Amino acid sequence: VQLVQSGGGSVQGGGSLRLSCKASGMITSEFSSKTVNWYRQAPGNQRESVANITSNRITNYADAVKGRFTLSRDNGKKTVYLQMNSLTPDDTGIYYCYMFRKGTDYWGQGTQVTVSS
Repeated sequence: VQLVQSGGGSVQGGGSLRLSCKASGMITSEFSSKTVNWYRQAPGNQRESVANITSNRITNYADAVKGRFTLSRDNGKKTVYLQMNSLTPDDTGIYYCYMFRKGTDYWGQGTQVTVSS
């Protein structure tokens, strides 16, 4: 199983970016049953939870991103999307998607998001 991320990049404050996390090596029905999480790590900081989306498409967001970030999933494509709007320099960091499956932690490769003021 692999989680492959795409998207990200550099944007000015107030801008938007969309990150994707695509799973491979698992069938669609299994992917559909999994909660997918997003974390981020800013320079010098610990990795922190950003948001997650459950199999029932229930979403949970950290207070810092609530109202600005939106998670969605396309189970047919085995992909989760993190839409990030109204970005601020505090959102700068490396973003990771994560899934727990059969006793194993799976992480995406990480995607750099840089927001300039």
